[in-house]
Amino acid sequence: MPVEIRTLTGEDLKNALGDLARLRISVFHDWPYLYDGSMEYEAKYLQRYAETEGALIVGAYDGAQLVGAATGEPLGDEYEAFQQPLRERGYDPEKIFYLAESVLDPAYRGQGIGHRFFDEREAHAKKLGFGEAVFCGVIRPDDHPMRPAAYRPLDPFWRKRGYKKLDGVIVTFPWQDIGDASETEKPMQVWYRKF
Repeated sequence: MPVEIRTLTGEDLKNALGDLARLRISVFHDWPYLYDGSMEYEAKYLQRYAETEGALIVGAYDGAQLVGAATGEPLGDEYEAFQQPLRERGYDPEKIFYLAESVLDPAYRGQGIGHRFFDEREAHAKKLGFGEAVFCGVIRPDDHPMRPAAYRPLDPFWRKRGYKKLDGVIVTFPWQDIGDASETEKPMQVWYRKF
């Protein structure tokens, strides 16, 4: 059965948050995020999408099962930590759409779903009147002991989509790594595109 892509807003978005939480915990457990998440944390973190006008989830479904998802919302409604570094560089967060997480079960990769995630979120942003978008990718050292030997960064894919790194624009966000006792701040590189 082919994977079906659905754009979720309103009640459909709210109803998908539990499945999104489980998927985030599973996918972000792997390199490079190494996230040691819990459903309790996820419920609090994801609630903002239910409360934000203009937020969406683009879901990839295999039958009734959510196997991939990408989220987005107006940057002006995001955490201040994500807005401030852009504001300091002269960007207006109120004019930018934030492409938040993008998670896909490894069994479904290589089928063009990642492109669909970008297509659908960018189309949604344009419909809302946005002409710019950003997302963030975690920065990990090349010599990190948990880095898989076969790991290939997604930078070429993101550049192909028209995004570029904003030099020196780094945001930080806390989460608990696998094996750690508490959360630590992680540096995240901001990528930007004008439509």
